Amino acid sequence: MSISLPTPRPTVTEPVVPDVIVPIHRADGTRAHLPVLRGPGVYPAQRDTWLLADVLVRELHESPPGRRVLELCSGTGALSLVAAGVPGTDVTAVDVSRRALASAWANGRRLRRRVRLHRGDLAAPVVGKQYDLVVSNPPYVPAADAALPTRGAMRAFDGGLDGRTVLDRVIDAAPQVLAPGGCLLLVHSAINGVATSLQRLAAHGLEADVAARCEHPFGPVFTARAELLEQRGLIEPGRRTEELVVVRARRPLAAAALESA
Repeated sequence: MSISLPTPRPTVTEPVVPDVIVPIHRADGTRAHLPVLRGPGVYPAQRDTWLLADVLVRELHESPPGRRVLELCSGTGALSLVAAGVPGTDVTAVDVSRRALASAWANGRRLRRRVRLHRGDLAAPVVGKQYDLVVSNPPYVPAADAALPTRGAMRAFDGGLDGRTVLDRVIDAAPQVLAPGGCLLLVHSAINGVATSLQRLAAHGLEADVAARCEHPFGPVFTARAELLEQRGLIEPGRRTEELVVVRARRPLAAAALESA
């Protein structure tokens, strides 16, 4: 496994502990792709990660070998490790959290899968590089205020007042690192506004649609914030389920050719 920064080490003495693997309750019975590990203060990979992983694997298997994959907001590295398990992929993962990168490093070593790790803000560490596939499960849970946390597990899910603070930044950053014909795979809740994501992607010249959907009960974070979501009109009173959505956005070859002309 290669790494582009000093090998990240957990800053506490607690051991890396396994995630609870929660099955995705869908008709095909899909479960977590990998038993990933996480260190203290790192949010576990959950249903949204594995739904996105389903689409990611399908995309990779339908594409020629040699795909360059970039994961933004990598957390435990679950999506990068899934991609690295497909022969012929070159995988890079970026996260701002040292603890998340420590978990990703440990997972890659344990599973013997090669992932290049960078610490930094979204695509900043890979400026000037292009990828065939960009994948991201960014923080998207609406929070009590606009300020984003700077440490702890909340950093992985707090997305500002409407949950779109980091989500929109990922959308804005993706065109800068997508190769011609490349695509972005992005997961978030329908509560954040699917149409908003599609419109923002289209404004960047990307061809966007919904690649997958999954309805499931609220997890612990959404359950704890259900009253807040009701007060803001983001959910109907009493609603305790959400729809997860994977958005796929492709950078057209023709548009890329015009840009370089």
